[in-house]
Amino acid sequence: MDQSSIADAVKQICDEKGIPLESVTDTIEAALAAAYRKDFGEKNQNVKVDFDLTTGKSKIFDIKTVVEDVPEEELLEEDEENKDEKEKEKETKTTKKDENKAEAEISTDDEDEAKRFNPKTDIQISDAQAIKKSYKIDDVIKTELEVPGDFGRMAAQTAKQVIIQKLRESERETLYEEFKDKKGEILVGTVQRREGNLVLIDLGRLTALLPPDEQIRNENYTPGAHLKVYIMSVAETTKGPEVIVSRSHPEIVKKLFFLEIPEIANGIVEIKSVSREAGGRSKIAVWTDQENIDPIGSCIGQRGARIQTIISELKGEKVDIIKYSDDPVEYIGNALSPAKILDIQINEEEKTAIAKVAEDQLSLAIGKAGQNVRLAAKLTGWKIDIVSETEKKDDEEEKSSEGDSDDSKDDKVVETTEVEETSQDETKDVKKEEAKKDKEVKKEKKTAKTKITKKKETKKEKE
Repeated sequence: MDQSSIADAVKQICDEKGIPLESVTDTIEAALAAAYRKDFGEKNQNVKVDFDLTTGKSKIFDIKTVVEDVPEEELLEEDEENKDEKEKEKETKTTKKDENKAEAEISTDDEDEAKRFNPKTDIQISDAQAIKKSYKIDDVIKTELEVPGDFGRMAAQTAKQVIIQKLRESERETLYEEFKDKKGEILVGTVQRREGNLVLIDLGRLTALLPPDEQIRNENYTPGAHLKVYIMSVAETTKGPEVIVSRSHPEIVKKLFFLEIPEIANGIVEIKSVSREAGGRSKIAVWTDQENIDPIGSCIGQRGARIQTIISELKGEKVDIIKYSDDPVEYIGNALSPAKILDIQINEEEKTAIAKVAEDQLSLAIGKAGQNVRLAAKLTGWKIDIVSETEKKDDEEEKSSEGDSDDSKDDKVVETTEVEETSQDETKDVKKEEAKKDKEVKKEKKTAKTKITKKKETKKEKE
């Protein structure tokens, strides 16, 4: 491979993976060092490679740090430990889990290794001064190594594995750093596919997850559809960054207003609060300190052009824009729009409010399944009860009648006792009259029977 093809290949990798050029060159150097150790390396060599991307050539060095002289007993112990470590390294597999375990073990023993002599990375000052008398402690000695011949098949395979692994690691790191800063933002994604209840959203360089809780109930996620999604969280995992996005989060409405309305983006109009029931309705409270600007009108736009783009992006979800006020009575009244409120009574300690409306405005104030009053309560932070005008009058009449009923209790008691006494006498008289009537009825029946028998007897005699 010539120089230009190597440089082109490296640039192509950087463009496709979004990896810095330094990371790719470091990966190539690590791969060449692994290949050299595989075929030509010795036990105590600390092999490092300098790769020149422009020329395509590399230089291999054995790098040592000058340390103090160590007694021979400690040197023997170190040699035995190095043998054991080398045997363990041969037995371990080149998987990421094993590498992570090895890194954890190395980190726990950093302090001990710093005190001990390591012949792979260190050289005693006496041996260093034998090479050159000017060497001092902590000096770094770079000894250039020669490559006796071409790398073998196994060395090339290890170099390939190192390159693939290092490139994947650097790609994961760059992706995580990129999307970590985009948390809380809105991005345009494409629906890729469904996996059960999960929807996979393609964000370009990675695929994000749209869980069921963050989906809109009546929204269809057909593959290929473009959506604006809200980045909720970015987590670093072994397979790369895991990005969770949302379509039902209230912040997505706020971000859409920032994108579509210049007055909000410039800070002239301020969004005070947002409440949302995804797929149904949203309420947003806006405010400005400039008298010559209408905050609601600037959000709606000419002939509703601005708000219509937001509604279409939310797939037809209704959006109510209300004016914020420091006065809780006015603020609650605005929040309950489009219903007209007659009167509002508030309790600041319990933060509750009772809103009185006309009879024909009651259903409008409550909303479908209580949606309007529920969103108004979320928006204002007050607990709101809706009462019609007739209900309130009935309550007042009941309260006033309670006082009158207390005064007339004694009279009612006296009347009931008199009624009970008279009723006992009346029942006796009624019984006597009923007995007389029964006797008279019986007598009439007897006389009627006797008349009938006499008529029959006279008819027989005539015949």
